[in-house]
Amino acid sequence: MARRFCMPPNVYIGTDCFNEAISYLCTLGSHALIVTGRSMQQQGHLRTLTLVLESRQIAYTIFSGITGEPTDTMIAKGADCYKNSHCDFIIGFGGGSPLDSAKAIGVLVASGGRISDYCGTEITTPIPPLVAIPSTAGTGSEVTQFTIITDTVNDVKMLLKGPALVPDVAIVDPTFSMQMPHEVAVSTGLDALTHAIEAYTSRKAFDLSDMYALSAIQRIFRYMPAAISENDAKEARIQMALAAFEAGVSFSNSSVTLVHGMSRPIGALFHVPHGLSNAMLLEVCMSFAADGATDRFAALGRAIGMADAPAEDTYACQKFIEALRALCLTCHVPSLSEYGVNREQFLSHVEKMATDAIASGSPGNTRKPISKNDICRIYRSLMD
Repeated sequence: MARRFCMPPNVYIGTDCFNEAISYLCTLGSHALIVTGRSMQQQGHLRTLTLVLESRQIAYTIFSGITGEPTDTMIAKGADCYKNSHCDFIIGFGGGSPLDSAKAIGVLVASGGRISDYCGTEITTPIPPLVAIPSTAGTGSEVTQFTIITDTVNDVKMLLKGPALVPDVAIVDPTFSMQMPHEVAVSTGLDALTHAIEAYTSRKAFDLSDMYALSAIQRIFRYMPAAISENDAKEARIQMALAAFEAGVSFSNSSVTLVHGMSRPIGALFHVPHGLSNAMLLEVCMSFAADGATDRFAALGRAIGMADAPAEDTYACQKFIEALRALCLTCHVPSLSEYGVNREQFLSHVEKMATDAIASGSPGNTRKPISKNDICRIYRSLMD
């Protein structure tokens, strides 16, 4: 079966690749809207970007109104800022939230309306030229055809998709992710791992997405423990930036599955950051899904060296789940209760969350058939 494979037409990747990308970046327009967060200003990275633009006589307007995970109201303000400032291209600079926001702002600039108008549709209308520069190693938004925005009216995280959302330029320079705090390195790293595992075990997986997913999974299991350590982790952080890129390519062309479907409602209702809610769900969801794709999970067990080639699939599958559990323990992922989510309040929303998860379509990509009751049981187990 023929498949379309999407990724940015221009990718700069590796330490100091930002300097290599400058010449091309400055051909995209004369006035950039820089969509970013406050951490980029505090760490001095934003000044690195603006100095380059100034040296090339490129005007810019900074929109730093992305506080936390992006909402429809933030996106509307960003689109107004673009139009009022007469910008002609967009630079998303920061973690997943600024990058996702830059995409959504582009949609409103190009097509108008409210961002919720585009939920459930394929976004094909071209948006203004878009540059994506990640400062974390996890979301993969710099290479994907997706963005996630919260609908504040219905308390739902909307998954928006379409080839028009793939950035024109991705600049993956690990220099910008070296200062990630420990907790951000944990949540984004496990987010990338979730992307890759779900892409590989999805019903929509195919040979090319498998190649990127397997490489990302191997790289994360090898380098993540060092990347989240308190010691010098430069090489590990470099490798995690590459793994996040690979994982993004894989799920953008395959799909996500159960974890993401269940994670979005938790984020929308209880404001748990996306990467962290994925991490909380990762081991329990993959344990549930494994017997519906034993051969796929077994291949992952062999790929990370937990089982030899002659091993039975059931054994290799189980060894992968054990390795996944061990990695999550190493990362000290907090439970929902430890994060501060009230047990009674959470349980009272289980039915709505399960309904929203199913409606997103992501759980349906899991190879094991999944019912609403299954999802409710998994949600409740998080509070056991």
